[in-house]
Amino acid sequence: MSFDSDVIVDRRRIRRKLTFWRVTAALVAIAAVVAIGAASTSSGSLPGAASGSIARIKIDGLIRSDYDRVAALERLEKSSYEAVVVHINSPGGTTAGAEQLYDSLVRLKAKKPLVVVVEGMAASGGYIAALSADHIVARQSSLVGSIGVLIQYPNLAELLKNVGVKVEEVKSSPLKAAPNGFEPTSPEARAALDALVKDSYAWFRGLVKERRSLDDPSLDKVADGRVFTGRQAVGLKLVDQLGDEKTAVAWLVAQKKIKADLPVRDYKLSPRLGDMTFLRTAAVVTLEAVGLPSIAHKIADGGMLQSVDQYGLDGILALWRPSASN
Repeated sequence: MSFDSDVIVDRRRIRRKLTFWRVTAALVAIAAVVAIGAASTSSGSLPGAASGSIARIKIDGLIRSDYDRVAALERLEKSSYEAVVVHINSPGGTTAGAEQLYDSLVRLKAKKPLVVVVEGMAASGGYIAALSADHIVARQSSLVGSIGVLIQYPNLAELLKNVGVKVEEVKSSPLKAAPNGFEPTSPEARAALDALVKDSYAWFRGLVKERRSLDDPSLDKVADGRVFTGRQAVGLKLVDQLGDEKTAVAWLVAQKKIKADLPVRDYKLSPRLGDMTFLRTAAVVTLEAVGLPSIAHKIADGGMLQSVDQYGLDGILALWRPSASN
């Protein structure tokens, strides 16, 4: 009886070890596939997909400095895509981040025909990005503009005074780290901030005037910080045309001589593991080869790669860890 129990325990141990090494082998194989895919893939696009197609890129949310995005756009410059459609849905962001994105898109436009489609919003820094294109398409209800510069900061001086807290400091000059939010803003500090805002605003106005070919009276109408609907923006020359991606592609065909039958394919500025279809196929084949068909089926359904993307590799290892009851 004792002998049978020992055999059962040994079998369970062997089974757990076998499962562990199968999973390890599968992870090594998948890692190799990832490395090969990363080396041969441009920002999540399938090899060969760029040839004879139009790239679709999306600029969403707050715009900040992003060197990964710059690198992705530089790779797009060297790709075999025929043209680029930039979809923008952004309320703005930092002035420096918007300038960086604008410069990257201008360099891209020098290599490939480029058109912008405003989705929900292209305001402030989002509109700066849109100015990189020679043609801007917007939906009728899109929000466009917000041509202006803003600095906001909280001032806790009265609150600290009420609770009896005083922040002391020693600094080299009165304007160092001003405003700091712990004391009333001095006239000198406010004047310095006003100079910053005015200088950035002058740069923004000059960019709009140059890129949209506006005279001073027309510029004054649109550069007071407000946003406009797409329908209003057409009349004010902030955008060129109402429409959607099909409208943008039609402009590329008519003005840039792009072939009318070219497909539009997503070009990921920040690719995710689950977006790489070729990797999913390779992972399924690998897992089935090492004797893990159940996990392979999960990957085939897309669930496992979504989990990898969401939780990271350590989380997946925990999910795959052999149960002690096996």
